[in-house]
Amino acid sequence: MNPPSGRFVQVNGIRIHYLDWGGDGTPLVLIHGLGDSPHIFEDLALLLGSHAHVYAYARRGHGHSDSPEGPYDLETLTEDLRQFLDALHVQRADLLGWSMGGNEITRFAGLYPERVGKLIYLEAGYDFNETAFMEAFAGAMARTGPDPSAFQSLEAFREWMHGSVFGRNVTWSPGLEHYLRDVTRVGSDGRIETLPSGPVFRALFHSVAASHRDYTRVQAPCLFLYASAFFPAPHSPDVDAAAAHAFEQFADTFRDKQIERVRHEVNDATIERVPDATHMAIGVRDPDRLAARIRAFLG
Repeated sequence: MNPPSGRFVQVNGIRIHYLDWGGDGTPLVLIHGLGDSPHIFEDLALLLGSHAHVYAYARRGHGHSDSPEGPYDLETLTEDLRQFLDALHVQRADLLGWSMGGNEITRFAGLYPERVGKLIYLEAGYDFNETAFMEAFAGAMARTGPDPSAFQSLEAFREWMHGSVFGRNVTWSPGLEHYLRDVTRVGSDGRIETLPSGPVFRALFHSVAASHRDYTRVQAPCLFLYASAFFPAPHSPDVDAAAAHAFEQFADTFRDKQIERVRHEVNDATIERVPDATHMAIGVRDPDRLAARIRAFLG
């Protein structure tokens, strides 16, 4: 496949940026997580073109899409997806959601079952509408977040992201470099800012926590892929290793509970655990193996 074409389309009153990798077969739309951009899928998408026509778009507030003050609730985000498909004249598609992206694909499949072929939950089989977990998750993000020195340059931020977000066992690829440059803005002094902005990020985080899954309305075959951890092992002495371990133990219980719920509520679900993968990096850890599993599921 060739590098993706970057384009804009008017959706639900705003301008949405998307990537089109082309490819053969049924349209497959990839929906990224909170704070990400469609370039997070670049290495994976290049491996899926033999089975699908692959698209990924930047959710409102992300990447090069518009960042209105609001709204960012699930209903609006789902309508963005519907209008995005309409704008591309796609009547029926397979959908893959990573993390927060599981909210949109679940709601969309429940509202428009005739427009969905298959669903892939890439570390997205969680109902984040659980206060205790979201508070613990926010605390974990704060502990592992970048210190001020990471914002001094793109190189420093890349170093932090590679170690603390994706983990050193992930190869830094051209796709990840494109992703890095898509989620940052470099100022005239060389310092960087990240997207989404503070108020928009908070609105999106609230949207994640306020959205409740209704799996019982999903009629499509579903593939649920779960990682074994949320964050990579701490690589910096500044990170509280004991607190990180405690969070992962708490997250293990949360994950097991969510998997059991999926088993009981999703009519046609295939559930698999992906060893040596994290929530933050499951889509980039081993793209060849992941793409092979997705191709097998899509048929």
